[in-house]
Amino acid sequence: MTASAPPARYAAADLAAFGRGLLEAAGMPPDRAADVADVLVEADLLGHDTHGLNLLPIYLREIEAGSMTLTGDPLTLADRGAAVTWDGRRLPGPWLVLRAYELAAQRARLHGTGTVVIRRSHHVACLAAYLERAAAQGLVLLVYSSGPSTRTVAPFGGVTPVYTPNPLAAGFPAGDTPVMLDVSTSITTNNLMARLNREGRRLEHPWLIDAQGRPSTDPSVVFADPPGSILPIGGLDHGHKGYALSLMVEALTGGLSGHGRADTAEGWGANVFVQVLDPEAFGGRDDFERQTRFVADACRASRPRPGVDAVRLPGEAGLRRKADQLARGVLISDAILDALRPWSSRHGVAMPARSTAM
Repeated sequence: MTASAPPARYAAADLAAFGRGLLEAAGMPPDRAADVADVLVEADLLGHDTHGLNLLPIYLREIEAGSMTLTGDPLTLADRGAAVTWDGRRLPGPWLVLRAYELAAQRARLHGTGTVVIRRSHHVACLAAYLERAAAQGLVLLVYSSGPSTRTVAPFGGVTPVYTPNPLAAGFPAGDTPVMLDVSTSITTNNLMARLNREGRRLEHPWLIDAQGRPSTDPSVVFADPPGSILPIGGLDHGHKGYALSLMVEALTGGLSGHGRADTAEGWGANVFVQVLDPEAFGGRDDFERQTRFVADACRASRPRPGVDAVRLPGEAGLRRKADQLARGVLISDAILDALRPWSSRHGVAMPARSTAM
């Protein structure tokens, strides 16, 4: 029996350069292409491969269709110092979120907190990819997102999809390793359902319902006519919790930005809430980290239940995976690379070479 080939690994810098090259060739300005590519590769480094380079072919199609704005700046709709609202004008989502973080962090240094809410951003990729930079600066970062033109999740007790998986993310320092959480308020994500449906695979658990409300493991029910639904966090048993969190995200994104599901759909995109808190303006950074470090250490010291090696912090496994992949190369599936090959050929940007690192 022939042994299967080992998974392909690629240097993170080569993947970022490849992504940047494709986006520039498609017309995106170099600085924005670099930000978008870096965020996508950061997602892959952390292990969020549905929201890494897997998104790049879709972004390139959006550019080709004229659905993503490539130049210009967001329009400031309101600015009260600690609270800012932008119209993102469907500019590249990762670039917009990074700019929003920079402004929110600047305002947090002045006021203790800074919030930038963005309406009409294009897709913003993986929320976890934004978190480590804030924790490294001693700041707390909250990022919430909703997709007002998409409906794949039904409210608890219902069968008609109303909103998106509405992820929420938070990052903050807690000693040697920051806490980084990125959680969809639904039990799984749109991109994972699309991948499984494309590959003809099923979920291991009934995280979906069909249009008649019957539990299902088949992702095709989400794309049927009439469509089924992804269940909120908690599923059929405790889904009221995910439902409540989803409504909170809707209020902080579409509600605060003043634009969302009540308006005409404009295509694939996002409303985003970006908030930074500076612990120095509250109880002080040293005491903030003393408290978060104590709780983090206590969690790690908790006796693990049978079958668990050790208790980890949220994001800890992702950061370990990132360190390993920076050293040995990033694991990228053949399916993701195959989807990028036509774009490589079309734009004359060479595919990345496999990493030689061991």
